[in-house]
Amino acid sequence: MRILYYMQAIKYGKGKYSMIYHDFGKTGFRISALGFGAMRLPIPENADREATADLGDAVELLRHGIRSGINYIDTAYFYCNGRSELAVGLALEDGWRDRVALSTKLPVGDVKKPDDARRILEDQLRKLRTDHIDFYHFHGIGRDAFDNIIRPLKLIELMEKCKDEGLIRHLSFSFHDPNPHTMIELLDTGAFSSVLCQYNLLDRSNLAGIRHARELGVGVVVMGPVGGGRLAFKGGVFEDALGGRLSTPELAVRFVLSTPGVCCALSGMGDAGMVDGNVRVASSDTRLTEAELAAVDRVAADCDKLKSLYCTGCNYCTPACPAKVNIPRCFEALIYDRVYNLARTAEQRYRAIPGNDKERNASACVGCGACEKKCPQHIPIRQRLRECVERFR
Repeated sequence: MRILYYMQAIKYGKGKYSMIYHDFGKTGFRISALGFGAMRLPIPENADREATADLGDAVELLRHGIRSGINYIDTAYFYCNGRSELAVGLALEDGWRDRVALSTKLPVGDVKKPDDARRILEDQLRKLRTDHIDFYHFHGIGRDAFDNIIRPLKLIELMEKCKDEGLIRHLSFSFHDPNPHTMIELLDTGAFSSVLCQYNLLDRSNLAGIRHARELGVGVVVMGPVGGGRLAFKGGVFEDALGGRLSTPELAVRFVLSTPGVCCALSGMGDAGMVDGNVRVASSDTRLTEAELAAVDRVAADCDKLKSLYCTGCNYCTPACPAKVNIPRCFEALIYDRVYNLARTAEQRYRAIPGNDKERNASACVGCGACEKKCPQHIPIRQRLRECVERFR
């Protein structure tokens, strides 16, 4: 019966736009092209983790998203200092629960014995005010967590028992391994109905995994479609590639949703303006044309070539620096500015370098040249650092 609600979820969209829905792998669910990531809800900090009196704004924002056609809500045990699940639970009371597919995550690193996993799941069900979770993720796993926690503690077998009890509908995982092939290996276990992974214009390393998931009938939700905010501003080479027809953030979301196998782009949204803007993008024909995709691919290839002129990120240089300059982070900012023409992103990344005893920006360079002796690419590091100082002063 519950699947019927998901199939009919489109009728609840009351907003200005008409949300697009996709089949979610072989799960039988149809989910909105835009998912609501509940990690940036307007929840006051430093309150008691069980307090609910100040969650009204978050509840209303979530319901605004649902009224606008979003029917996939994603949270996690530690989001918003442990209070995100409380807000989601409140938002889904009074009949709203049947209008969404609910996703949350098990913090695998906190599981020392199987009983820990069961205890956390039961706590999540309590906070979410529900008798079941539709998509229950092993949170942020890779090869290490799978081999050293999930397998030894037989957590997949435990979750199968929880499925039999009706506590969860589907087992999923969110993926954070630096080796993209690990995602394929995890999918091949056959244990998972869906996967949540990183994928965007700046990072396509998981594309092969997304394609493999599609072949297996595993649903794919993408996190970070705007590159963790790096693609959140207008301007830049990708926008120029399409003649300015789409802004960079809109292009970024459309690019993700144009990728075969991607069912949903997840966005962490903190206000109604963000919800409305993202709903607008996900409620139109999100697919880029073949010509547009080709133009974006050409720009990406050109940028990859240019990036190596500034830095490859090997980090051989940083340990040699007596002034503690984080050279790769400085050059990352320079790359966003000089290669991608993303000026505001570049400035944000550079200003975020802390400037403490462990990590400093380019202005701390003493010009000794020790870094250049370690650089396998023979990059003129001192010159590039002077460029950083000139650009970001």
